[in-house]
Amino acid sequence: MGTTRSPSVRTEQGADAAGLAPAARFLPSLAAVYRAQLSRARVARIPLLFVATFQSVGIMILMRGVVDGGGEARAVVAGSSVLVVAFVALNLLAQYFGHLRASGGLDHYATLPVPPASVVLGAAGAYASFTVPGTLVTAGIGCLLFDLPMGNLWVLAAVVPLAGAALAGLGAALGLLAPKPELATLLGQLGMSAALLLGVLPAERMPALIAFARDLLPSTYGVEAFARTFDAHPDWAAVGLDLAVCAGVGVVSLAVATWAYRRASVR
Repeated sequence: MGTTRSPSVRTEQGADAAGLAPAARFLPSLAAVYRAQLSRARVARIPLLFVATFQSVGIMILMRGVVDGGGEARAVVAGSSVLVVAFVALNLLAQYFGHLRASGGLDHYATLPVPPASVVLGAAGAYASFTVPGTLVTAGIGCLLFDLPMGNLWVLAAVVPLAGAALAGLGAALGLLAPKPELATLLGQLGMSAALLLGVLPAERMPALIAFARDLLPSTYGVEAFARTFDAHPDWAAVGLDLAVCAGVGVVSLAVATWAYRRASVR
């Protein structure tokens, strides 16, 4: 007589034969996280854009009484434009990930079959997307204030995502590594203050030590690339080099943020 297998044995064998579902691919996961974060932050986009833009425009108006033109004016306009990116991508993202870690929100993402990099990049991309209108408005007003040409504002199409990626990666890492959300907020604000002081002030007026710190700031190379485009005959090779360095810093910054996410999600 043949033996009869129990239903539980057949079920276990069927599960073994079927195997686990394949892990979600990176790009579809990134798109899903980006859409979710964009929808979540959409409610607050108008206040964010207003505050970030108003802050940068106010700084340019103040500097107008000190700076007449030349290279200093180009540095002020370029730095103020990128400061809009720093306010959202660095400051607010540090606060968001700090709160997410403290409230246990990372546990939700840890249960999803998505790569950690897609979570970091999706959130960073969503926050950086809100900076585009404010950056354009700031750059346009700055050109009018300081009598600078507007013909090369299209370079912002490269400056915003590259500087945004570098600053967003830094902001996410600060928020994920900070032991308390209050400390994450403090670090984000300090980072934005550094972007303000080191990015807006003309480099030639800085002491050597401060100039060295400026070179370490991820957004510096985006500021330099944008400032070069205001010349009568821009050095496009130098602009491309600055953008390439900014892209490299962005890759490193996002890699650190991804590592910090893995570290925070398993604690």
